[in-house]
Amino acid sequence: MTLFWGLLFLIFIGIELLTINLVTIWFAFGSIVALFASLFIDSMFILTIIFILSSLVSLFLTRPFLMKIKKKGFEPTNSDRYVGKSGQVIKKITSHENGEVKVLGSIWTAKSDEELEVGEKVVVIKIDGVKLIVKKEEK
Repeated sequence: MTLFWGLLFLIFIGIELLTINLVTIWFAFGSIVALFASLFIDSMFILTIIFILSSLVSLFLTRPFLMKIKKKGFEPTNSDRYVGKSGQVIKKITSHENGEVKVLGSIWTAKSDEELEVGEKVVVIKIDGVKLIVKKEEK
């Protein structure tokens, strides 16, 4: 049984090294605790309970701390430069149908809550996936 828990530990550590997202680290901890317990206990049922409980305890004790130190910020991309910029409608936009706008020389699919005709000036409010959310430019 010690071999089983050792192999399980190596599998969880291997997965963790491949993902680098703290996905299986708690299970790796639980399997190491179960490995040490297997030196004294022969019951697979009890060892499984020890594995589950130690994994859950380590998860609940460390996850809040790790979430605080883990960077949870906004990752800017090149497309963010379009937000706040002016553009021109080149394909009519309605509240039910996407259109197209030209902003900084690039053509984007765009949507809006208001109807916008070809040639109207718009401002980019935000980016939703690969679509610009625009509104009519106020003069």
